[in-house]
Amino acid sequence: MDYTDILSDNRAIVALVLVSLGFVVGYLSISAPMEPNSSSTPGQIVTAGEPQNGSNLSGESLQSPKSEYREEISRLSESEYEITQQNGTEPAFDNEFYDHKEPGIYVDVVSGEPLFSSKHKYDSGTGWPAFYKPLEPENIVTRRDEGPLGVRTEVASKDARSHLGHVFEDGPEDKTGLRYCINSAALEFIPAEDLKEEGYGQYTSMFEDNSSVNGDVR
Repeated sequence: MDYTDILSDNRAIVALVLVSLGFVVGYLSISAPMEPNSSSTPGQIVTAGEPQNGSNLSGESLQSPKSEYREEISRLSESEYEITQQNGTEPAFDNEFYDHKEPGIYVDVVSGEPLFSSKHKYDSGTGWPAFYKPLEPENIVTRRDEGPLGVRTEVASKDARSHLGHVFEDGPEDKTGLRYCINSAALEFIPAEDLKEEGYGQYTSMFEDNSSVNGDVR
């Protein structure tokens, strides 16, 4: 065998080794778990440019319900779960409270946190319940929500982290200028006459004068 044959054999061996290494590296790349990208973690709350009603929790996730609500979450209906836990949106004009006019308050369907009042509810014409301010701003958290519909501000309940809807700056100009566009399935309604019995007696005085059962906006 001359040197040419030896050189050819060596080149073939080197090529085979390189190909084998390529397969190994490729396999390891596919099999190894990918680290999450911290700069684009879903649900991360960003406070810049948001309406200053309610709380902004930097670095936390809206979709991180506290452990004490796991049982309540397990009892949600399919639509309630889709809305509150999976950021769903119910159909416009085909939901429970979009044209609801009874006096009372709306609480989180998971935790029972007081969120909104019929006194602040108005007809936005959008087909979803609309409020120009929360009943208890400290029970509301928001985050910057960038998606196919553009940049919006997501609204969630503070304790249970239930997704509620979004808040927009096109509300009644003679009030707050805000429109809290909320999914009915995220809410439970407590009628004014049942507030004390249901443990919300501190709000009964709001409804002693029923002259504005539809909220303050006509």
